[in-house]
Amino acid sequence: MLPNGIRTAWAAGKPVINGWLSIGSPFTAEIMAAQGYDALTVDMQHGALGYEALLPMLQAVRGSPVTPMARVPWLSAGDLMKALDAGAYGIICPMINTRADAELLASYVRYPPQGERSFGPTRVSFAAGADYGAHANEEIICLAMIETAEAYANTEAIVSTPGIDGIYIGPADLTLGLTGRKYRTGFDREEPEMLEAIHTILDKAHKAGKRAGLHTGSPEYAAKAIGWGFDLVTISNDVRLLAAAAGNSVAAARKLLRADDQKPAAGNPGAY
Repeated sequence: MLPNGIRTAWAAGKPVINGWLSIGSPFTAEIMAAQGYDALTVDMQHGALGYEALLPMLQAVRGSPVTPMARVPWLSAGDLMKALDAGAYGIICPMINTRADAELLASYVRYPPQGERSFGPTRVSFAAGADYGAHANEEIICLAMIETAEAYANTEAIVSTPGIDGIYIGPADLTLGLTGRKYRTGFDREEPEMLEAIHTILDKAHKAGKRAGLHTGSPEYAAKAIGWGFDLVTISNDVRLLAAAAGNSVAAARKLLRADDQKPAAGNPGAY
């Protein structure tokens, strides 16, 4: 089985820079895979895509040295196992609130006797290697999302669950869960109580010997999070990056056109 690049980076003491795919397009996935990310996550929860888009997107990124992952829609055995069979080397699962949730998640990711994953590596046996079944339990990464007040209260129980490799913080939902609508929604939290919560989750994960990931909205915040000790950071997503690049391009063009409009007309005798 081809090794998991995320595990390789972590073993070398390196953080992982993750990209996020919300557009259901193999071409977009292929473009993102060529930009230098260590990993790419296909978002089946909030992304504009389902399984029929997931599989060709995983095929499209195979040509680049990037580790493919998937955020599944929910704690659902069927969705999760199909994402793994399609070729995802890591699973991020939303709304894991209790140890019981975490135990179910871990069981869906691992083949027996460690778990109850059904054997049927339809595509991944070609993408990862014919010996996939013998090594998948050790190579696949399983990350539980902590993003509610209940999950925050149960962090120690979640991170101590066998088969869970780490946690992934969803800061937008976590802020809603811990503070209601006191603050705007979004990723890069600077409020003292949210920073305390983020650091608390990070510390509890590391004390349990597990990894910690954080969703961020900017390279600056991602770098800061790595400085705090996060093992994996996601920098924005394809939708926001496309919108920002397009918006900046149009704004720059309009600025240049306004500047041209203010220039004196050529040959105007009243111009100095």
